[in-house]
Amino acid sequence: MPNEKPNANLPRILVVDDEVAIQRFLRTALDTGEFSLHQAENGHAALAAAVALKPDAILLDLGLPDMDGVEVIRRIREWSQVPIIVLSVREREDDKVQALDTGADDYLTKPFGIAELLARIRVVLRRSVQQAPEPVYTIDDLEVDLTRRRVVVRGDEVQLTPTEYDLLRLLVTHAGKVLTHGQILRQIWGVAYMEQPHVLRVNISNLRHKIEADASRPRYILTEPGVGYRLRADF
Repeated sequence: MPNEKPNANLPRILVVDDEVAIQRFLRTALDTGEFSLHQAENGHAALAAAVALKPDAILLDLGLPDMDGVEVIRRIREWSQVPIIVLSVREREDDKVQALDTGADDYLTKPFGIAELLARIRVVLRRSVQQAPEPVYTIDDLEVDLTRRRVVVRGDEVQLTPTEYDLLRLLVTHAGKVLTHGQILRQIWGVAYMEQPHVLRVNISNLRHKIEADASRPRYILTEPGVGYRLRADF
């Protein structure tokens, strides 16, 4: 996959995958005029390209011929916070959690739709250029004012417990990003609660009952089964 979009003003996307069929698919999927496309076929080439190219986002396969993709993530995270979206055939929850806990921003299981891939790329690109979270997060009938610590649903202010608000704030400041159970538990409750996922489930349930029109069919706080949660982001 050559540099098909050399315009320096376009976001640089580094695709790391050794399968020719996937390379062609991604070339077609990303041929929207929005991106400058670049390729690396193995882990060592990806690490070198990450340094030389300084991409705006990386699409990374885990099954590379020379090293596991998780190791690529780990090495990149030693010096860079470039957004990384994993594209992998691995469907096991443990694989997803490991990649996300290591530092991936998102995880898509092959096969996936072009529209979903483009949406995920736009989310990580938008989030990466923000120096700080927007002071007011608004989507549909939900408004979260981070400055005033105020949550409004369908025009009415909602009273949250301090823990519920901290949980919602964490999701808001990472809107569109999958947060694993471990990441959330560590941030909100501390390492002592890492093996107590029921604490998180109870608080997510309580929060949904306060902000969702139908807590059994949530529109805002989305579950990534076996992995964690994602706050919806319509960018």
